[in-house]
Amino acid sequence: MAKKLFVLDTNVILHDYSCIHNFQDNDIAIPITVLEEIDQFKKGQDQIHYNAREFVRTLDELAGDQLLKNGVSLGPGKGKLRIIANHLHEPQVSEVFSGDKPDHRILSVALHLSKNGKNAPTVLVSKDINLRLKAKSLGIVAQDYFTDRVRDIGKLYAGKRVISDFPAALIDKLYEKEGGLDPAEAGLADLLPYEYLILKQNQKSVLACYNPSLKIIQRVEKQAAYGIKPRNAEQIFALHALVNPQVQLVTLSGKAGTGKTLLALASALEVRKQFQQIYLARPIVPLSNRDLGYLPGDLSEKLDPYMQPLYDNLAVIKNQFAENEADYKRIGEMLEQEKLYISPLSYIRGRSLERIFFIVDEAQNLTPHEVKTIITRAGEGTKIVFTGDPYQIDTPYLDAQSNGLTYLIDRMKGQALYAHITLEKGERSLLAELASNLL
Repeated sequence: MAKKLFVLDTNVILHDYSCIHNFQDNDIAIPITVLEEIDQFKKGQDQIHYNAREFVRTLDELAGDQLLKNGVSLGPGKGKLRIIANHLHEPQVSEVFSGDKPDHRILSVALHLSKNGKNAPTVLVSKDINLRLKAKSLGIVAQDYFTDRVRDIGKLYAGKRVISDFPAALIDKLYEKEGGLDPAEAGLADLLPYEYLILKQNQKSVLACYNPSLKIIQRVEKQAAYGIKPRNAEQIFALHALVNPQVQLVTLSGKAGTGKTLLALASALEVRKQFQQIYLARPIVPLSNRDLGYLPGDLSEKLDPYMQPLYDNLAVIKNQFAENEADYKRIGEMLEQEKLYISPLSYIRGRSLERIFFIVDEAQNLTPHEVKTIITRAGEGTKIVFTGDPYQIDTPYLDAQSNGLTYLIDRMKGQALYAHITLEKGERSLLAELASNLL
């Protein structure tokens, strides 16, 4: 297969600063305009700013005259990287698109390289759909950044399976036997760790889970968590995973109203004695991608609208108890003592994650690299829960196949300390369920 020349857009680098190492033996070209844009993102505390700084450091390590001329090798078995130091203005671009914009300069570089490439097909890589469409209108081959993209989200691991013709005798055995069933006896030798099962035979049914440490199928019983009672099989499975000390990483996906955040928070409160602190965080995605500085008020007032859904879930849990009950008062005490800490995700980065029950809400708005950064900081005794809806993306360069939650589910399935459940039925109200399904 002939080597290719990939021209990278700025958003690819800000999405994954290590992207230059993911193009096998193909060559990479970076227009100088991209470096100019990255320079604007170096200051800040969010992941995008970290990625900008790390990429600049990577270039500095590779620096030399060759980076701007013939390019430098990225290592054994890999191609070369070079910076295109001039804009290589192509009249065709300005004839078709008005304005001297960074995107149009990148298009000019890609078009020039495409016309003058020596038997090496040129491909523009961008996470911006509009830029890819513009490139294709000029005859430039353009594609998304596929390295951390799940190919077929329709086949994404759901964490459970339904078996409608399961032997009735084995269902009875699960109810009678404390230990559980051998998967081979049940004809289910391909089960993944903590994969959940709905086993049916006519009027009989049982909920079960594969325990990877004991290598058996065990019955899953319905249980409440801090006053919150599960309303369907998926919620029963979710609570089972959330309170299980053997499961250190849990993902819950599903549409609005399925109870993802509520179940995670209730479970954290239920097992709070096993942890030093409960963190509940969510990424901040400002409306219309405008900085928080555009909003009125001080920092607390700016952040309140983004944190309010988390407080709403906490209020639902508190309202399971009377105001004079200990469980009601305990939540207020935990907030005051910061044993229960609610914060934007960017404000939690850098904190120690030892014996923490860490809930990350709206995880579909994180990049795969951001998810990796969070998990790799987990210390001893920490449990991390990611919740979100892969189909409700609020950031411009992520979609259902490339967001961090989808990537995490796809990569972690089959690991012995991981459990996942896709929540399907909305339980907020009949009206909310109808709107979620039809609108």
